[in-house]
Amino acid sequence: QVQLVESGGGSVQPGGSLRLSCAASGNIFKINTMGWYQQAPGKKRELVAAITTGGSTNYADSVTGRFTISRDNAKNTVYLQMNSLKPEDTAVYYCNADLIVAGGLYIKGYWGQGTQVTVSS
Repeated sequence: QVQLVESGGGSVQPGGSLRLSCAASGNIFKINTMGWYQQAPGKKRELVAAITTGGSTNYADSVTGRFTISRDNAKNTVYLQMNSLKPEDTAVYYCNADLIVAGGLYIKGYWGQGTQVTVSS
């Protein structure tokens, strides 16, 4: 059984910072691209940032220059450093990963349970 467990969400004032973590566990043979998505109330889930196994990254225009995605392949963990947070960053943040599990099954777009980020004064 595979799990993606997010942590690090919370409440912060505008201009503040948070660091999200997502650890993958279970019968995982390999993790390909990992990413973070956000879903605000009443809106669809959207990509925030993604990172490949080799470290190539891409970001949504709205977070470029403020957020940084990174990963530790040895720990099967992806991080999202969020700086200069704005009220419009308020959302549930979901971890996502493309996985190959033991036995060779490829799972595209496996989701974590989400972590709430609230930016408010």
